[in-house]
Formats: sequence, C-alpha cells, structure tokens
Amino acid sequence: MLTVLGILFAVAPAVVWTAIARTRPVGFAIGGMLLAGGSLLIGVQQGWIHAPRPDAHLVFTILSPLLIACGAGLEGRHEDSPPPAWMARRNGAIGFLGMQFALTLVAGLLYALMISEGSDAPPSKALPAMPPGISMINEGTSCGSGGCWRVATVTSEDGLSRPEIIRELGLQQERCRSSGWLLDWRDLCVGARDNGENVTIYAGWGY
Repeated sequence: MLTVLGILFAVAPAVVWTAIARTRPVGFAIGGMLLAGGSLLIGVQQGWIHAPRPDAHLVFTILSPLLIACGAGLEGRHEDSPPPAWMARRNGAIGFLGMQFALTLVAGLLYALMISEGSDAPPSKALPAMPPGISMINEGTSCGSGGCWRVATVTSEDGLSRPEIIRELGLQQERCRSSGWLLDWRDLCVGARDNGENVTIYAGWGY
C-alpha cells in the first residue's frame, strides 16, 4: 500500500501538468522533466538510489511546483488569454500542489521531531557489508543514555584474529558520514570493537 502511495506521490505533478499544459513543445519538455524527477524519487523510495527519503520527498515537492510555474509562464508568452475552463484546471492544480506541499512539510517536521528524540537505531543496511570469509552471527539493537545503536557480532571463517577481522572490515577507526541533507542533520557513524572474545560492529547516530 505504501509503495503504491509513494508512486502516486511521485507521478502526481506530471499528471497535474498534463491537465494544464497548452503547448506541445513546452508541455513535453516540462512533462519529461517532471517524469524524470518522479522516476528518481521512485528509485529512492525503492532503495535503488541511495539518498535520504524524507529529504528527497521534500526537495521534489518544492521543485515540482516551481517547474510547473516556469512552464506555465513560458506558455503564457506565446499563447492568447487562456479560456475559463483552463483557468479552473489551473486553480485546481494550484490547490492540489499546495496540499501536497503542506502534507509533505508537516510529515517532514514530524520526522525531524521524531529523530531529535534519538530513540531509533539505524537500519540493518547501515552496517558494513561482510567481505569474503567474514560472517555475521547475530544482530540486534542496544540503547543507552546516548541513544540507540545497531550492533552485530562477526566472526572469521578463515581463522583470522580479531585485529585482522577489524582490518578486513576497514574499521580500524570509526567512520562517520552525513545521514541527510535537510531534515536529518545527524551523522551515521560505523565502527568496530575488539571485546576480547569476538568483534562487535556497530552503527549509531552522531550529532
């Protein structure tokens, strides 16, 4: 159900533009750009493109109306005064896009508020991929006063020592990268610990 709603969200601006476009050259150009943007957003939704989903939705929702307004302005330079029926469709399009923007903004603010509480652990995909010969034997989450982490125990199938495992994972030092662009200001930090008996890898949020 969420997948269907996400796809409808992504293609909605292109459908709106189809209803109000009046010239073929501008119509195809703007429509193509909206479909391209919608396709990129669907790629983010499905995980085919690595990008923060909330930020991608917000950027798409901001840029789509601007692109449509630009197209309408270009058409207005070369066309006579639009008929009343087109004016009605345009007003409906403005209302629809405004509602979409408002809902996205509210959802984005709720998301930002939720992550500020620091009660969620990073997803499993935040942990590094296992190189050949190293496997993950368990995975879970751990929470404390500093927030929650995704943790896993790894072992070597080739008899590597614990320092060698950490070196193979490339985690001699903790690595941090930005988690988002606009709504999510946290860093995603990944590291490894030698616990004396095994190696634990973790992923957690930094601020």
